This record gives sequence, C-alpha cells and structure tokens, in this order.
Amino acid sequence: MDSLNEERDTMRSLFALIQQEQTFLLEADINGLNAITDEKAGTVARVAKLANTRQHALTAAGYPQSEAGMQAWVASQTTGSAADAWAELLALTQSAKETNRVNGLLINTHLTRNQLALNVLHGADQRSGFYGPDGQSKISVAARNLVIG
Repeated sequence: MDSLNEERDTMRSLFALIQQEQTFLLEADINGLNAITDEKAGTVARVAKLANTRQHALTAAGYPQSEAGMQAWVASQTTGSAADAWAELLALTQSAKETNRVNGLLINTHLTRNQLALNVLHGADQRSGFYGPDGQSKISVAARNLVIG
C-alpha cells in the first residue's frame, strides 16, 4: 500500500489549507478565501481518490474495507512505518475535521452578520424603514402653516 504515505502527505496539505482558510475567515479576507478555494477543492478530491485507492488495496490484500481492516493490515506489516503513517493520517484527519467544523461556525457567523446588515439596509420591517423602494425618505414631516400678521 504505497499510497498511504502520499495520502498522509496530501491530508497534511489539506489541513494546512483548512488552517489558512480559518485565518482568512478570522480576518474577513475574502480575496484570500477566493485564492485558496480551487486548491482546497483539488486537494479534497485528491484525498478522496487516495482513500479510495487504499480501500481497493485493502480488498486486494484480503482485508475488509473498514478501519478494523486497515488496523489488521497495519498490524501485519513488518516495519513500523505503515503504523506511523496510519496513526498520523488519523490524527491529521481528526484535526482537519475539527478545524473545518470551526470554519463552518465562522462562516455562519459572517452570514448572520451580513444578513442582519442587509435587513437593516432593506428595511426588513417596512413600517420602520427610513427609505422606500424608490430611495426616498419615508419619514413624513408634519407641515405647519404659519400666519404672520
């Protein structure tokens, strides 16, 4: 299963991108987020392809396509490098998953704040809005007739 080290290295790259994404989210850096979107998508696709390759290799080696099957395959290896790569891959995957979860919360926070700002600008409650759809003030000023005399 030669691709295990490559899968680990690719997951390491994905985790770094997710961490960078978090930095951009915290800084509200839209340009930075846009810059890494394609790279992140490509790296996710590469991780998925490598995981699929690993699953097929497990089957070909006579092990079930499961974590238990992977653990059994790792235990059958004569060197510790497979066990180390697998343990690191699992740790990286868990860290990436948690960081990605936090990123989702940050995105929701930004979306909520933006929606609230839009509601204010559009006057979500038309009765309390300052401006009508034509951009003119909706606040009426009572006119007073003055008699000078």
